[in-house]
Amino acid sequence: MAVQTEWLEKDYYKALGVSESASEKEIQRAYRRLARQLHPDTHPDDPGAEERFKEVSAAYDVLGDAGKRKEYDELRRVGPMAGAAGNGGGYGGFRAEDFGADFDLGDLFGSEVFTGRARPGRSRPVRGRDLEAELHLDFAEAVHGLTTEVHLTSESPCPTCSGTGAEPGTSPVMCSACGGRGQVTETQGVFAIAQTCRRCGGRGHVVEQPCPRCQGSGVVHKPRQVKVRVPAGVDHGQLIRLAGRGEPGRNGGPAGDLFVIVRVGSHPLFGRDGANLTLQLPVTYPEAVLGAEVKVPTLDGAPVTVRIPPGTPSGRTLRVKRHGVPRPRGGRGDLLVTVEVAVPSSVDGEEREAVAALARAMTGDPRAHLGV
Repeated sequence: MAVQTEWLEKDYYKALGVSESASEKEIQRAYRRLARQLHPDTHPDDPGAEERFKEVSAAYDVLGDAGKRKEYDELRRVGPMAGAAGNGGGYGGFRAEDFGADFDLGDLFGSEVFTGRARPGRSRPVRGRDLEAELHLDFAEAVHGLTTEVHLTSESPCPTCSGTGAEPGTSPVMCSACGGRGQVTETQGVFAIAQTCRRCGGRGHVVEQPCPRCQGSGVVHKPRQVKVRVPAGVDHGQLIRLAGRGEPGRNGGPAGDLFVIVRVGSHPLFGRDGANLTLQLPVTYPEAVLGAEVKVPTLDGAPVTVRIPPGTPSGRTLRVKRHGVPRPRGGRGDLLVTVEVAVPSSVDGEEREAVAALARAMTGDPRAHLGV
């Protein structure tokens, strides 16, 4: 069982603000909400938000994976120093059988204090970095959804040296400082503590003749295209997580994730309020007073007819059901049509006479309640 040392120090449930009994969907919803709130693009001058975003991403990387979550829960259940040393035949209450046959207590604390000797080191798998990319959509694309591509430049194994970092025709050599173990041993009293070798960085080997293309790193930066399925109803600022499409891992580690940040453009007619579309509808004074049936556009293509009730005031909102934005779990929002009585900037001739006649015929004072 793969056990990570940082799991002992971090409460990933607390980081996401969920209980330990939270369901997979509850964890996913909490992550999406926090990722939108804390994304660095929305807090450009707040380094604390960026650190919190990374913390939330790390928490979801564990709790969002059923296998990792099970391992994490088992480790938390036992605790880093449960019980006294030597109790029950283990160290601090630990027993190797609690974690599986391939578990080593040295993996837990990053040292060999339990054996008094350093075991041969190995290059541990390292997860690749998460990447971010922006995807700009027009208003209708965001409402209807689509499959498209994002273009980014990221690390990939160097094609010249096949990722070894060594010049073609040569190979990395064993590190002379650690003898290929990746660790050096320092004696402290009765304990022999193994630490990562500084010369080779724990890899156990060094590159003496670096590859001219990647300068010994084993990776190069190259452009690539990643296909993205954008769900219908995606909103501005929403994150789409593409698992495993980030930078490649090292030493056999898993690739990171790609977070696609959606940027949605405006529309000349429609606005958006959650799953509802909004539209301003100008009407004439007679239409507002006497009532009317008016055609309005929709994003679906075909217009719909809206009934304006007699005596409709300016600012009243009428609802056209199921002509809004598709919802993630099915169904659609509504089209909210707000009536605006259009007042001509000037009238003359017959129009002016008609308006004057209407003014003389009207009774009542709409400002009577003001008391002036």
